[in-house]
Amino acid sequence: MLSGRLNSKLVLVTGASRGIGRAIAYGCADAGATVLCVARSARDLAQTVADITSAGGRAAAYACDVTDVVRVSAVFSQVRAEYGGVDIAMLNAGVGDEPTELEASDPQRWTEVVATNLFGAYYCARAAIPLLKMRGGGRIVMVGSGLGHHGHVKHSAYSVSKAGLWMLVRVLADEVAQHHISVNELIPGPVLTHMTRPATDPSSVFSIESEWVKQPEDVVPLALFLATQPEPGPTGQSFSLMRRTR
Repeated sequence: MLSGRLNSKLVLVTGASRGIGRAIAYGCADAGATVLCVARSARDLAQTVADITSAGGRAAAYACDVTDVVRVSAVFSQVRAEYGGVDIAMLNAGVGDEPTELEASDPQRWTEVVATNLFGAYYCARAAIPLLKMRGGGRIVMVGSGLGHHGHVKHSAYSVSKAGLWMLVRVLADEVAQHHISVNELIPGPVLTHMTRPATDPSSVFSIESEWVKQPEDVVPLALFLATQPEPGPTGQSFSLMRRTR
């Protein structure tokens, strides 16, 4: 255990079936939290929970597509009934886009990216707030992207979705501060996951020699830092693991 920094805490992690979300779920469990794992793939979620519990941690799985507002509401209602709230919501679920100029983009795929990365985070944050209030406050951490701050050619859908997320962080932080809830953005920078398989784009951040290309586990220390900040702590802020900005 990592000194029990999250003992007695209930941490909900979206996108917990793989990549950064799975690493954060493992890290929170290792720090003593009960981790409520949310993702679309029931099979992958079951593996995440099995790995956590076999290591002596506590976790539960909730299969949910975050773009389905009805299902999101149902899952959070179930969590409320079973646990009486949550202390920390790590909103990580997201999808990438293929490098395509806007003119040649597929409108359906463009919409899907924004729906998952922005609307999915909105649905989950909206549903999490009452559960955080039940515990007297807490933390919302949204996994953003440097592309949400400076954009990138051929990645308009992803850049726009993460730019909207960054604005959501700032607006929501002001709205819920009176309830002792902080809202911050975590920018992982380039991380090697199934979603970022494309380091094929020669102009991508993966090709920048000075950039730190990470494994999912490298994101965990910053996630735990944000999860364990004292009250009132920082809010409406962006914390980045990128080595450079444009």
